[in-house]
Amino acid sequence: MATLTSVVKVTDFILKTPVLAKAFVPLGKLFCEYAGYRQMGLRFDDLIAEESDVMQTAIRRLPPSESYARNFRMLTAHQCSFTHHLLPASKQLKAEDDIPYLTPYILEAEAEAAERELLDNIVVTPKAAK
Repeated sequence: MATLTSVVKVTDFILKTPVLAKAFVPLGKLFCEYAGYRQMGLRFDDLIAEESDVMQTAIRRLPPSESYARNFRMLTAHQCSFTHHLLPASKQLKAEDDIPYLTPYILEAEAEAAERELLDNIVVTPKAAK
């Protein structure tokens, strides 16, 4: 499974390459438009699976106000899903409001997990006696 760090690196590469950006940016916008998560009040970061340790760490690090807003968005989306209705247009999330609020915390937690993995697997060899 790809980490968010690798996804961010690929995204940066695509955005820095004009030919790739011309092809992928419109497709990405079209995908976000047709995915329908904004019509239920969700942000893109709300769609990331929460089952990994890295995600649990990132969610714990959210400020209380952002954590409350995330939970409220999730409950609203579940209610929309149960009733098979979408939010009214005035309450739907606009594209400019869909900013990554959780991504910095995920990248930080992934970096810490990678560092922990590296340090846990260090093999110490004793110096040879002179």
